[in-house]
Formats: sequence, C-alpha cells, structure tokens
Amino acid sequence: MSHNLEAHNLDEEALAILKKNDRGGFTIPTARLYPFQWNWDSAFIAIGLATFDQDRAWRELELLVEGQARDGMIPHIIFRKDDSDYFPGPSVWQTNGGGLSASGISQPPVLASVVAKFAQEQGEGSLDRAAALFDAMLAWHRWWHRDRTPDGCPVVCTVHPWETGRDNCPDWNIGMNNMAIDPQLEAYQRKDIEHADPSQRPSHEQYDKYITIVKFGRDHGWDQKVLTNDGPFLMADPGIFFILLRADRDLLWLARKLGKDVAAAEIEGWIADAEANADYFWNADVGAYCARDVRTGEFSEGFSNASALCFYAGIKDQTRLASTIAHMKRIAAKTRFGQSSWDPDLASFESQRYWCGPLWCQMNYMIAAGLAEHGETDMADKMRDDLRSVIELSGFYECFDPVDGSGCIGTDFSWTAALWLAWASPSSVAPTASGQEAANGLN
Repeated sequence: MSHNLEAHNLDEEALAILKKNDRGGFTIPTARLYPFQWNWDSAFIAIGLATFDQDRAWRELELLVEGQARDGMIPHIIFRKDDSDYFPGPSVWQTNGGGLSASGISQPPVLASVVAKFAQEQGEGSLDRAAALFDAMLAWHRWWHRDRTPDGCPVVCTVHPWETGRDNCPDWNIGMNNMAIDPQLEAYQRKDIEHADPSQRPSHEQYDKYITIVKFGRDHGWDQKVLTNDGPFLMADPGIFFILLRADRDLLWLARKLGKDVAAAEIEGWIADAEANADYFWNADVGAYCARDVRTGEFSEGFSNASALCFYAGIKDQTRLASTIAHMKRIAAKTRFGQSSWDPDLASFESQRYWCGPLWCQMNYMIAAGLAEHGETDMADKMRDDLRSVIELSGFYECFDPVDGSGCIGTDFSWTAALWLAWASPSSVAPTASGQEAANGLN
C-alpha cells in the first residue's frame, strides 16, 4: 500500500516514531518485534536524535555503553528486563559478563564513528562527552582485535550471523552448512514470525543453528576466545571488517584530539594490520570483497551490500574499487532503489526476505558516505534519493524491496526514521560527504 503523503508530514512522523519508541533514555528498534536496546540500531538512532535533541542523542550512546561486559564487549542486545514478545531473551542467553543482562555476542562497531561525528559537528561540551566514552570504545575495539581474531587468521571474524547484523544473508550459507544442529537443543517458540511475515524472516533450520551457537556460548560460560576458536560457526565478514576499520580511524582521530598518545599508537597498529590484510576478503573469481569461511578458506559467491563498504573503510586499491563500482552499477541496473543486500543475479536473491535482497537504510547510508568521500558523488546522491523515494512510497519500514520499493518486516522503525531526519529528508541539511579533518566520521 502506498504511503499517504497528503495525510502525513514525514518529518513529523519520523519524529513521532522516535518518541514513541523511546524507553527512557534508549530507543527500541520497533515495538514487539525488537523490544530491547540494540547495539548498532542505537548508534544510527542517535544520529537522528541529534537533529532535534543533542543531549538525548548522547544519552542514547551512554546507555548503550552501560551494557558493556567486563571483557570490553558491547553486546548486540541489552535487555534490562525480560519481554515475552521476544525470543531468545535473557533466560536463554544467561550471560554473566557485565552489569546488565545482555546477549553474548556483539554487533558491527559503529559507535566510535558516531561519537567522532558528534564531536566534530556539535558545539562546546561535545568533546567532553566524547572523552567520557573514549575508554569504553577503546576497550570494545580492543575486544574485537583480541577476542574475535582467531588463532592463525589475520582478520577479525564473527561467531554468529546475528553478530554481523546481516542475519540470514546468503554469505553465511557456507559456515551454516558446515555446522550441525545440537541434538540436545531445547524446544523453543519463535516470536519473530508472530510479529512479521514468516516468508520475510529466516527459516526454521537457520534458527535452530542460530540457537545452537547460543547454546555453545552458554555451555562454555561465554568464554569469547573459546567461542571464536572452537565454536560451531566462524566466518570473516567484510561488513564487520570494514566498519571496524572505519571506526578505528575515527577512534584514532578522537585519541589525537584528546591527547591520548598511547591509545593512538595502539589504534594505529590495528589500522596498519587491517590495511595489510584486507586482501583476505578479495574473491578474485567474483572480483569483490566477499565473506569467507575461516576453517575451509572458501569464499561466499556473492556481492553483498557489505562488499560495497570498502569505500567507507578507506580502502585505497583503485583496481579493486573500480571492480566494486562495476558490480554496484550492474546491480543498480537490475533494481530500482538503492543497493540491495544481495546480488540480484544469483538464484539465492529474494527481494523481500530479510538480508537476502532488501535495501537497508543504514547500510546505504554508510555506503553513500564512502562513495562520496571517494568522489563518486552521483552514486552517493542516488542512494540518498532512493531512500527518500522508498520512504515516501511505503513509510518507515525496517527494510525495503529494492525492486518495487515496498516495505518489509518491521514497521515504525527507529533507524529508518532517524536516517530520514538526518539524511534522506528534503529538509535535512546534512551533506552526503564531509569535509572534516582526518577521520571523516559518519555523515
């Protein structure tokens, strides 16, 4: 159904969604389907909040950091309380690593890029608030480089498709096919398919494997090194790798701004290692940066929206960047809106099934920032215009069909509302690219 523009001012509607989803200092992605605080959701939500309430935007990030575990990990979900509308909740995860009940895995580390953005764009006091979060962000990045870098592997990896934020992307089929469902897996009842169209959600077999990984982590006391090296699933994700590389650059800018020389040296080492090992993801057969099974060395066969984050990460290999641009133009010719989450030329493409094809606003936002910084402003502007178009057409959904623009999965979705306000709305004054110093932050 087409969104009725005459009845709704989209700026006002976006603002109302963020206020409706506010739970007292943190924002849920959407009611019922995702009733807690999600890690990277809060980072993007804060960007939208900052368009009308900078203090509230900082509070969003500060409450996210409250969920940090003792080992430095900031979990992908912070529960604070249970909610029968969601599975798996705190009784399933049973983590003991921090002060708040949370999941036992993380999510793409966007936080430092958002904090750097605020410190660069906002006035007096913003650097002080950034400074108050610095040590937590440094510990989280250190956790990625220490606990999610497997023995014998040169890059950060992931132990769970949920940790990537791209839950059921076909990228993970290799690793999922190589793992077995735990025969002692307890019976459970999914809640996601009660709140969203099951045809747009992961399959039951996939969910059994997701919960098998959770059970392994729980059975091993959430020892993150054990989960990484010995767990059921281990893949290198270009999405996490590129987002972390960008976040390391932004954290380095903050370290230098704050005079933290020791931390800056450590971060410089992480960046140098990542730049030296980015080729680990290069799939010469596809001509793109692709996910890879660490244990077999096998590459994913497809170009995903994570492949397109190489610009955002500051990759400098012009030949490979040109190949990436060629893929993006090929895909744009097959879809009407934005960068699809999966390659439409592959049989595994499904335009409305979660991460098997839909357009995702937060991914396109990061991709566009990277493209603009690389000088590909026309492509960047089109991605922004496409997000504007699908929201005008369908409203504030979790994601969108890149072929017909229809909304998919969750409704009244917070990060979609936030990025409308900060980026896609005609009334937004945010540039696609920044002219800021050193790090470039999220824009």
